Amino acid sequence: MIDLISDTVTRPTPGMLEAMLRADVGDDVFGEDPTVNALEEKAADLFGMESALFCASGTMTNQIAIKVHTQPGDEVICHQLAHIYLYEGGGMMFNSGVSVRLVGSPDGLMNAAQVEGGIAAPDNIHAARTRLVALENTSNRGGGACFDFADVEAIGEVARRHRLGFHLDGARLFNALAAAGGSTRDYGAVFDSISICLSKGLGCPVGSLLLGERDFIREARRIRKRFGGGWRQAGMLAAAGIYALDHHVERLPEDHALAGQLGQCLAEQPWVAGVNPVVTNIVIVTLHDPGRGEELVRALREKGVRAMSMGQGKLRMVTHLDVSAAEIDRVCEIIPRLALE
Repeated sequence: MIDLISDTVTRPTPGMLEAMLRADVGDDVFGEDPTVNALEEKAADLFGMESALFCASGTMTNQIAIKVHTQPGDEVICHQLAHIYLYEGGGMMFNSGVSVRLVGSPDGLMNAAQVEGGIAAPDNIHAARTRLVALENTSNRGGGACFDFADVEAIGEVARRHRLGFHLDGARLFNALAAAGGSTRDYGAVFDSISICLSKGLGCPVGSLLLGERDFIREARRIRKRFGGGWRQAGMLAAAGIYALDHHVERLPEDHALAGQLGQCLAEQPWVAGVNPVVTNIVIVTLHDPGRGEELVRALREKGVRAMSMGQGKLRMVTHLDVSAAEIDRVCEIIPRLALE
């Protein structure tokens, strides 16, 4: 099976497995796992931030960050397609008791004017108090679209001027850096907190990191414990993260090139109404007949290709380190043979 359902399906490479097996471990709840500590220090230094916290998932790091930044009854500004809003189980409301102000454009991005227009007047007692602005880069639902760093800086300036927290859901931030430029330290200088996933394009079996100032991460560690996220000998997982940061970042443009090839192939099919601009490793296709999405997923699966239906006639395919150029060539041979007209 050529698995394009997500970049979360990757398996550890032989080098990563070797690093995991050799990891020195301890009890992370007591701060005694040397490999977890090394990963957190490495990630914080990479972004020029003071501290980091290793967690099980990007949902956990996002939800911890929101909890630390806000109080119940506050409001978070995010995109209408944001992962923290659509795909984290209502966690903002459940865990933090916050309201949400939705802004943005259809590509999953937003700009400084949209953010500023969403900020509630501080003296308006009828409105929730705006406390946090959250960006997602790249945008999952936006088909891997990524921000120009100048737009990020402009939004950050709005947040600072209004004394708001500024959080980045950077689940696929390394994909954005590979496609749009900028550096990890550029991002670390702008945001108050950053979540980065190790289990997507970087190929780890599990894990995400939350980055921020030392006091912020100290409180985040308390919230992680409260959420049940403390873990013990997690060094084997942290070793995978160190290996990924050392070996799997530079290869991300390969995934982007294969996604571009796949997007071009799909755009040429008569049953395709459109393909989102392919910027990184996510390909989102809109069918002429919205009712045939599941049919297409089944037809692909019968031919040995796994893809995801997003509903409303949309299909998602994602390239990653477990998909080769030869396999994408094979997918591009299969797609024109699908009888969907």
